[in-house]
Amino acid sequence: MNSFPSQDEVVDSVLKGIITAKSNYSFWTADDIYLSYAPPKFLTIHVSQEIAKLNNPPEIFIDATISDILRCSLPKRDAFKWFMSENNIAQDVICLTLDERFEHKSDNDSISKVIMSIRNGVRNAQAEYKDDIELMCKLLQREDSSESTLDYGVFAFYLDISNTARKKSEKRLEEIIEAFDRIVASYKNLKSNFKGGDINKIENIGEWCVGCYIIEPTV
Repeated sequence: MNSFPSQDEVVDSVLKGIITAKSNYSFWTADDIYLSYAPPKFLTIHVSQEIAKLNNPPEIFIDATISDILRCSLPKRDAFKWFMSENNIAQDVICLTLDERFEHKSDNDSISKVIMSIRNGVRNAQAEYKDDIELMCKLLQREDSSESTLDYGVFAFYLDISNTARKKSEKRLEEIIEAFDRIVASYKNLKSNFKGGDINKIENIGEWCVGCYIIEPTV
């Protein structure tokens, strides 16, 4: 079994992947800022490529179902239906899931470690983004470390605004993080931190930045 990459390695790869997506999109479209117009999965694919470059890459799954993730993270693989019902979780997909990499004996022995939501064009703490945070909290919360193999969740995003926007990127970031913090604080045994957020200003055009909001259990 390969050693799973550290959280710092994974998060740095996520940030680099989104920045690479920004660079590629700007080059291909001759547009200095609006990566938010990129097609679906554009960011996810770039992030996956960066994670795959790690010396000890995990298994990478795009749009894995919640039920499959729970099968691969709960102590009992048939407990996913109970868990979803108990926590009021509807069937859906998670943007990106990282599993331990090892030689599989069957198609039912995967071990999920990290869940990610990767969002483009994030400018405010919209309901759909807060729903992402809520879902990750439900999947990550626990009383004991043995209750799940999931180590942490990441809400990764690209933010851009035009130079005519009244509210600047710094204030928007503050409000997004504050809104997410309130959700995480409502759950037991969870903590959060934020990485990234360096604001890039393009004269007469606007601002952009990349960030990762990280949620993890405290037990």
